[in-house]
Amino acid sequence: MVRDQREIPVRDRLLLAGVQLLEKAGGGDVSTRAVCDLAGVQAPTLYHHFGSKEGLLDAVVSHGFRQFLAARRDQASASADPIEEIRQGWDIHVEFGLQHPASYAHIYGRVERGKRCGVVAEVEAMLLQALAPAARQGRLAVTPADAAAEVLAASSGVILTLITQPEDAVDPGLSTRVRDAILDSITTGSTSPVSSGGEVTTASAAIALASTLEDAPTVLNDAETALLRDWLGRIASPASSGARI
Repeated sequence: MVRDQREIPVRDRLLLAGVQLLEKAGGGDVSTRAVCDLAGVQAPTLYHHFGSKEGLLDAVVSHGFRQFLAARRDQASASADPIEEIRQGWDIHVEFGLQHPASYAHIYGRVERGKRCGVVAEVEAMLLQALAPAARQGRLAVTPADAAAEVLAASSGVILTLITQPEDAVDPGLSTRVRDAILDSITTGSTSPVSSGGEVTTASAAIALASTLEDAPTVLNDAETALLRDWLGRIASPASSGARI
């Protein structure tokens, strides 16, 4: 039985309206008035719950992306290899963009200099979390922050390129080629953790130690830890990446 709209919490009604209108718009504009009319509320109610229309649409896309990720991760094979986890994460991200082009158009279709969409920040946070094990194993050739930025920039570019290609000219291998090239550029190329005899550079070792400092207690005080982080950051810079230990 269909529930009376008045029985649905106001915030959920606004989210549902945002989903419907965003998909219907196909990447075009969605007006505040249309959202409020469909949800049966006044504009101040929308602002109360989400701050702005963009805040609502960000919440719509973010919620949809989280649901999509959860569903795909349940289906994906669990891997003890952190690099394989990044590879699977890339594929999931691309799949979301291709299956939900309207949502992706909302994320990247109206960019403004210096203003980041909340969803992008959330995806980058997920990437940083996924990259942490690889960093601790000494398998990153760049810092986790740089790796996350490169993966996000490249995967987003691939998605936008594939979305805009004519249906009869879509190159399904583009994502795989770019993904593997990016992974080659941000990793050490070792298939084994440092502790198992993998190839180690001073940069990857510094990145591993810096990542370990996030969780492991040390005998250093705050000032000493900050100084150590600064030194490790210098060692992990591209200029130092060719040295071996």
